[in-house]
Amino acid sequence: MRMFAAVVPPPGAVADLDGFLEVRRGAAPFRWASSEQLHVTLAFLAEVEERRLDDLAERLARAAAKRTAFETRIAGGGAFPNAARARVLWAGLDLDEDDRTELDRLATGCRAAANRAGVAVDGQRFKPHVTVARMRVPGEVSDWVRLLDAYAGPPWPVERVTLVASHLGEGPRGRPRYEPLGEFGLG
Repeated sequence: MRMFAAVVPPPGAVADLDGFLEVRRGAAPFRWASSEQLHVTLAFLAEVEERRLDDLAERLARAAAKRTAFETRIAGGGAFPNAARARVLWAGLDLDEDDRTELDRLATGCRAAANRAGVAVDGQRFKPHVTVARMRVPGEVSDWVRLLDAYAGPPWPVERVTLVASHLGEGPRGRPRYEPLGEFGLG
């Protein structure tokens, strides 16, 4: 199974970002993420064997319990790999130094939990973000990054990690369908 451990913003934060983007989506032929798909990936798990799922969930619960809740907001933006040849447009998180450290430690804990459960983790460096759009062909998105830099949504507490199964091609318009499998509270 394809999965990820994530921080999922609450409905109010998602609705605010969705409202900000809604009036602008028609201006670009991007593949816009639906509001149900907005999240911050802590650990991407491309292949999880079903027999490892219980151990993975237990270890994620322990990793989450070691961290403390903190507050953030969706704010700012960027592009991967860069604004000149973007494949992904993203919104960022507004975090002070302590909260950024806590989020980094949460991501590290989730990745370590997966590894200890025998699940391979995508090894890319953690960059907290919410993917808002993908491009079929790399393109210039500097104007979109500037637009997102002007955005700051409502504050919300990060209180849990969600383990999500991603079913490719099963969602609307051939997109992934996300299925939450468990939530693990921060200590």
